[in-house]
Amino acid sequence: MREILLLSIVTFSFGIFSANAQNMPEKIDFHRAVNMAWAVDPVRTELQVGHHSAKARSSAAGSWFAGGPTLSGEYMDDHAIGSNEGYTTYQGGVSVPLWLPGQGSATRQVASAEAASLDEQLNVEYLSLSIRVLDGAAKAQIAQERLKAAHQLYEYASRINSLIAHSAHVGESSSSESQIAQSEMENARNEQALAQEYLENSQAELEVLFAQPVEVDLSHGADMAHVRFVEPRDMEDNDPRVKAAHKNVEAAQANMKLARRSFMPNPELGIDVIHEKQYGSPWDDRVGVNFSIPLPSEARNTPIMSEASNRLASANSQEIQARRMVHLEISRVRARLMAATAARQTTRIAAANMQKRAAAEEHAWRVGEATLETVMQAEQAACNAQFANARAEVEWHVATLRMMIAMGITP
Repeated sequence: MREILLLSIVTFSFGIFSANAQNMPEKIDFHRAVNMAWAVDPVRTELQVGHHSAKARSSAAGSWFAGGPTLSGEYMDDHAIGSNEGYTTYQGGVSVPLWLPGQGSATRQVASAEAASLDEQLNVEYLSLSIRVLDGAAKAQIAQERLKAAHQLYEYASRINSLIAHSAHVGESSSSESQIAQSEMENARNEQALAQEYLENSQAELEVLFAQPVEVDLSHGADMAHVRFVEPRDMEDNDPRVKAAHKNVEAAQANMKLARRSFMPNPELGIDVIHEKQYGSPWDDRVGVNFSIPLPSEARNTPIMSEASNRLASANSQEIQARRMVHLEISRVRARLMAATAARQTTRIAAANMQKRAAAEEHAWRVGEATLETVMQAEQAACNAQFANARAEVEWHVATLRMMIAMGITP
């Protein structure tokens, strides 16, 4: 009774899967998939906010003064010392910080360089997202092919098991063959369940990128017949990661220039107004100028220059590492494309041959020239070869799309 209940649950589960499979969303091509993922990418929003902030800083650096005005005021009389002779003074002033020579333009250059760097960071994120979508779609498509192969093997094992059960009932098959057929069917059922789990996990990972269920078709757009050849050196120079690293170097250089221009605190210049009354004298008003010039100090300047130097050295190092990393990645992408092209051809031939072998073994078994175990092994090998062929096809499309992305083409 428990076995029947378990079988009903499993059957019901696969029925749900079949219904869900029929309600799967329409397939979209890779280009549309990347655009959909880009529209909901949180990193894109973060980088865009940072870009607008850098533009705002650049605009603010065009101000006439290095900061906001400072208001000051004083009030003094002779009551606090016990005298009441009428000595009263009101004094107020306003001053503004001034730019040091070249400091304003250097500040604008830093903000503009940081905005340009964030522009390239957006391109880097778009590239990274494209690769994540490609990998996720490939994983989901391979999972579908694995489940398809598992279904095929299970259907074959079920058919053979039914034949053996009927033969055993009429006394034409031994119990050992019945046990083999039952065992192979259960193994196929287990592989089917594992393949289903792998497919659901891969679809869930892909759904994270789109915030909705999406099925990506990688077979469209992977055509390099009309793609113009690009030199590896040009591919490196045009890679967003190399460009972003170079923009970071430019921003660090601009920051170094700003640090040199900020060799002292900003001086302040303003006006003062005094309104006072002295004993026995009429009210007296005076207007004057005030200024404040802090002198340079190594205690202040050395940390600023050190930080700017460290930032520039780090940016230079990251640019070299980015170029090396991109160079290595392009080499790997080209090698992967060649290997995938060869695998696509060989697995296709192998799958066709293994299918013929499985058919021949089944015929030999029916006429009593082969054992059931040999037949099941041949069918298992044929299903594995079919899955390897389907996987090689997907990986070839992935390698082609990845090569186009490395060439700066959005498929």
